[in-house]
Amino acid sequence: MNGKDFAATVGISHRQLVNWEGRGESIKPHPGNQAALDTLLSRSPEPVQQRFAQLLTERAAAGSDERAEELLRRDPHTLRHPVDGKIMTLVEEGIYLSGPKDAAVWLDAFRIDVYPTTNVDYDRFVRSTGHRAPQHWLGGSCPNSLYDHPVVWVTWSDATAYARWCGKQLPTARQWEKAARGPKGHAYPWGSSPTAAKCNTAESGIGSTTPVTRYQSGVSPYGVQDLCGNVWEWCSTPGTDGTNRFQLKGSAFSSPFQRAAPSMENAASVGMLDNDTGFRCVSPP
Repeated sequence: MNGKDFAATVGISHRQLVNWEGRGESIKPHPGNQAALDTLLSRSPEPVQQRFAQLLTERAAAGSDERAEELLRRDPHTLRHPVDGKIMTLVEEGIYLSGPKDAAVWLDAFRIDVYPTTNVDYDRFVRSTGHRAPQHWLGGSCPNSLYDHPVVWVTWSDATAYARWCGKQLPTARQWEKAARGPKGHAYPWGSSPTAAKCNTAESGIGSTTPVTRYQSGVSPYGVQDLCGNVWEWCSTPGTDGTNRFQLKGSAFSSPFQRAAPSMENAASVGMLDNDTGFRCVSPP
């Protein structure tokens, strides 16, 4: 598209688009405009989406991710973990609304990774410990094109081994849900509107994982990203439907949006691994 056609598609003036281009990464689109951009990207042909992901990957590989550095500078609740280098944020103690019936539950304070564990995060763990690499890493090496995608093909035991290596834990299902819903018990991280364009679920038509920083408008009240969609995330809470099963949260690119609500429950066998299952970690405050 030319500039005027693109501006019309997003729903902004051409002058505003020129302003965006001139200000570069310093611009922060209005949430409505960001949602429109997310929707356009999710509906774009696969080659366009792959080109977009590759550009982000190349930039992240070239140096530190400036978005992460900016987050550390402006948010006093964030810190960089000393072992795996992940950005973590504080979820303060208090009551939140839990589960389908919105039960009032008290949780102590904890820290949680802002983003899911990526392939490049997991690569550090594999190289440090000799742990087996995921099966989609051809030759046992982290694919350059997937550096900033969530790691997949990991069992609950793999995820737990990573957490132990860096001195963290997998979140309980309640910790994960509170980080997603916030202290006011929103239905989704971004609020209570069922907006599929704010995450990578089956409705997007992408059919694969996306960079963990892609859906900025889907952030939770605590600043936690990519909680809904992209990949299911392992929790430390046992499942209620049998032994050797643990809960999963968040839905994935392969699942319908209706499964993405943080209050929903899901569980899988401890040895299950798939192309749509990953994790993130928590630690004491």
